Amino acid sequence: MSRTPSGPSSRPAKRPAGQSAKRKSALTPRRLAAVGAVLALVVALVAAGIALGEHSGSGTRHPSGSAGSDAASAADPQQKLYTELDRAAARRQDGDALAVGKADAPVVLVEYADYQCSYCGKFTRDSQPELIKKYVDEGVLRIEFRNFPIFGKDSERAARASWAAGRQGKFWQFHDEVYAKTRKGDALAEDKLTDMARTAGVADLDRFRADLNGPESEAAVKKDQEQGYSIGVKSTPSFLVGGQPVAGAQPLEVFETAIARAKAAKQSGK
Repeated sequence: MSRTPSGPSSRPAKRPAGQSAKRKSALTPRRLAAVGAVLALVVALVAAGIALGEHSGSGTRHPSGSAGSDAASAADPQQKLYTELDRAAARRQDGDALAVGKADAPVVLVEYADYQCSYCGKFTRDSQPELIKKYVDEGVLRIEFRNFPIFGKDSERAARASWAAGRQGKFWQFHDEVYAKTRKGDALAEDKLTDMARTAGVADLDRFRADLNGPESEAAVKKDQEQGYSIGVKSTPSFLVGGQPVAGAQPLEVFETAIARAKAAKQSGK
């Protein structure tokens, strides 16, 4: 077993001070009921030993990622919980700048990530291109990114910048540029982010800066954070693959097994 490198991906997410109170006051009774139902599902998943955010390292298999046949995967006793989590998390919105793949793809992979997270970068560089080539391009998989900044203002600024790049159709180009190497602190200052936006092909840099600093980017990032917290995300990167939790930048085969399981469950109508 390889040694798990140290880095921000092994640390838990922390809500900003006062965020819980603000979230409670903003939730409608219907939303509260929905969040409560999802949290109950997460409690069940914790009991099953497969909770979100239990980082197991980039070289260690997640318990739910062991090899097996599609039939066995589809018969997973937790499948009902996976289906409910998938419904709660996947948006499947046409025109979503932070998503790649068909809105009606059988399987949705939702990623919760921070731009200072080294494991998030590892997933982007090592696994994501293969998943896009093998599954997204074939119409099997849709990837939806969620900004989940947990390491302070620099992470929040980078998250807002990625949303701003998405406003000009360059989210994924910017996302990949930021994750081309591990960047922390001053490497994510506004002028550096603007340089990366230029490299990524963002045409109107004045608009990019305005969007980065505007209220809409703040609201969009908070929306992604709230969704993650509501389903129990505790660290980055955390994934849902057809609702099945996968924690950490796991080997490619772990994601492939999860996709096969989710596809089989979808085909069986579960």
